[in-house]
Amino acid sequence: VQLVESGGGLVQAGGSLRLSCVDSRRTASSYTMAWYRQAPGKEREFVAAISWTGGSTYYADSAKGRFTISRDNAKNTVSLQMNSLKPEDTAVYYCAVDTAYGSLSRISPNYWGQGTQVTVSS
Repeated sequence: VQLVESGGGLVQAGGSLRLSCVDSRRTASSYTMAWYRQAPGKEREFVAAISWTGGSTYYADSAKGRFTISRDNAKNTVSLQMNSLKPEDTAVYYCAVDTAYGSLSRISPNYWGQGTQVTVSS
């Protein structure tokens, strides 16, 4: 697994961004994929996860109703559509893969991307 994120940037509050993550080694399609984020001075936190089939998703409370995680296994990608962005969403967003087949609410990623910066201005 080798994950590369893209799509970050600067957006005004209330705006939208779509993050994408591709597995350049084309091995992540059989595993749970997820998004995490880390704001300055804070610990990395879970945002959303999706099962390997795409049939199940799980979101942090902060993401529910505003963010949507999806995947395209044919393209080895996972995406995060972020709407109604708030300044507190500002963070580096990381794509992650968990190769164990556990509950989406208790994933423990073992592969990480390098991150993409999202900045939401007020």
